[in-house]
Amino acid sequence: MTVTMPWQGVLFDLDGTLLDTARDMAGALNDLRTEEGLSPLPFAAIRPHASHGSTAMVQTGFGLAPGEAFEAMRQRFLDRYATRIARETRLFPGGEALLLALEQAGLKWGVVTNKPAYLTDPLMAALELTPRAACIVSGDTLPQRKPHPAPLLYGAAQAGLEPAACVYVGDAERDVQAALAAGMTALVAHFGYLAETDRPDTWGAHGSVHSMTDIATWLGLPASGSVHTPQSRG
Repeated sequence: MTVTMPWQGVLFDLDGTLLDTARDMAGALNDLRTEEGLSPLPFAAIRPHASHGSTAMVQTGFGLAPGEAFEAMRQRFLDRYATRIARETRLFPGGEALLLALEQAGLKWGVVTNKPAYLTDPLMAALELTPRAACIVSGDTLPQRKPHPAPLLYGAAQAGLEPAACVYVGDAERDVQAALAAGMTALVAHFGYLAETDRPDTWGAHGSVHSMTDIATWLGLPASGSVHTPQSRG
């Protein structure tokens, strides 16, 4: 089935938008705190910072100022996170149904993230999403990262999509800034890792969604459908 609509595809931010990665990131941070003789932080205190990468994680966990000690701690965090990259990470609820609805409608989807490729690629592979994605653009694929529009434009080109016919979904202000600069339609994922201090209504996005199902509704896709479940690898 092909749906007649102005969209050709949907590009997603990764952490806090397509994938719920916060528990693995929090686990890595608390492992590191334990090594340093500190008590674990509550998950609720870590979750809002998960979209902002290793720098935000280390600042949240240790309050270090930029410098050699900060960089050493950040690398230790990344090393621990890499060992548990997909232990608890999953698509957000309704994510599989949304991807299936996009695929059934003939719409391409892909990922544009600031996460480095050495973390992005094994994570996407572990969740069996790599062959389904029309593009996977990581934070080190190009010299520029979001909020620069170049990664989004590159992703659209890789997927064979016109930027003006793309929807970009993200949970951070830089995602909206990048989408608008690329000439794409921007949606804010309120189910992601927004902090209490975030004011997404001031970011200039075209719309907001509160669940994966909301994205399908916003796009005008069928609300339900059979969900693809990967075959077990027994």
